[in-house]
Amino acid sequence: MAFSSSSRARLTDYDLDRFPGPTLFDRVARAVCQAGCLPRKELYEAWEMARRVRRLFRGGRVVDIAGGHGLLAHLLLILDDTSPRAEVIDPSPPQSSETLGRALTNSWPRLTGRVGSHAGAVETFVYDAQDLIVSSHACGSLTDRVIDCAIAANARVAVLPCCHDFESCDSGGLSGWLDSALAIDVMRAARLTQAGYRVWTQKIPDRITPKNRLLLGQPRS
Repeated sequence: MAFSSSSRARLTDYDLDRFPGPTLFDRVARAVCQAGCLPRKELYEAWEMARRVRRLFRGGRVVDIAGGHGLLAHLLLILDDTSPRAEVIDPSPPQSSETLGRALTNSWPRLTGRVGSHAGAVETFVYDAQDLIVSSHACGSLTDRVIDCAIAANARVAVLPCCHDFESCDSGGLSGWLDSALAIDVMRAARLTQAGYRVWTQKIPDRITPKNRLLLGQPRS
């Protein structure tokens, strides 16, 4: 059976031989395998998103909303050490998130003490204009709340939307022409533009997830 990057099966020590190389991705994958708690799909999603985010945005405190295990936050620090730290906001973080954090810190000791965890609501966190606010697969209207927080702080933002809520999310009346989920994401890009942001629209490979539209924004001033 082919090794699918979209599988929800957990990566474990049994998968270590699949990542034998010296590349940064293989090194990260081996640490994830040793942690033994992360679905394969999350590794590939976080990696593809982190690479694209860091091609555009450098430095700043990373704020990972609905961060789950915190892999995206760790990867953004690994890819750019000029970010001082990362904060993972999730009201119900997986118990194994600490296990993954230890595995990554063992491989990259410079991460020690630089990734925090917050279980409060998204809106209660204090954001800063220098922050890099990210969220991978923030379900439904949570993506809009992430964008709202970024706009309020005049901070950079990158979101990978999923589970579009056709009742609560704004499709701008475009669903007669566009797929409803695409219409919602188009309106999100338009909202950032109207708020004075420069916007980039990209995709991660659809072999990993069909919900692969990546929206990035940076304040023009």
